[in-house]
Amino acid sequence: MFYCLVLLLLQSFAVSGQEVMSLGGIDCDVHGSANPRRPEYHLNEYKNRYTFPRKDDYVTGITIQQLIAGGSEDDFPVDKAVILTGYVFNVKMGGVETCNCKTKDPAYRDTHIELTPDEEHTGPEYRVIVEVTPRIRAIMAAKGVDWSTEALKETLIGHKVKVSGWLFYDAEHKGQSFATNPGNEKDWRASCWEIHPITYIKVLQ
Repeated sequence: MFYCLVLLLLQSFAVSGQEVMSLGGIDCDVHGSANPRRPEYHLNEYKNRYTFPRKDDYVTGITIQQLIAGGSEDDFPVDKAVILTGYVFNVKMGGVETCNCKTKDPAYRDTHIELTPDEEHTGPEYRVIVEVTPRIRAIMAAKGVDWSTEALKETLIGHKVKVSGWLFYDAEHKGQSFATNPGNEKDWRASCWEIHPITYIKVLQ
């Protein structure tokens, strides 16, 4: 009984410690450095989720093809999680963003994984973005798992994978997505729908 209580307290401390996280020496809460009057203030709450989905958080039947075609923020529930399989076309460091308090330290920036249906369909119109965040990266590091951008580049690119995590609609990219702004030569992603953050990755044979 005492052991279970101590374990529960330790787990509670680990979770609460993610509410405000030191990112390269900057104390950053889940809203990041966004202005409270700007839309990204609340979007950042979703990007910086640090709890892992429970069994009843998952929705079934959502495929990578559906996320590719998703043009509306009402297509899927952002408070639910999903499991996807796909082909990793690329892994790269995310930009300097308000969700991470605009840190320029590579260790505390998101990792963008570009997931496509298969190795034959890898153009930008097929790429679904799934992201590793500093908070989830820190939790995995505490478990002895390296989810740094460099490690994920080495292990994922060119492989079929299964990933899971929280659904998220990144409205900031409406002007750069094929599903919301077709015909724009600067489109670099299929849609605004992402898994952000991801909480599980497995390379498939």
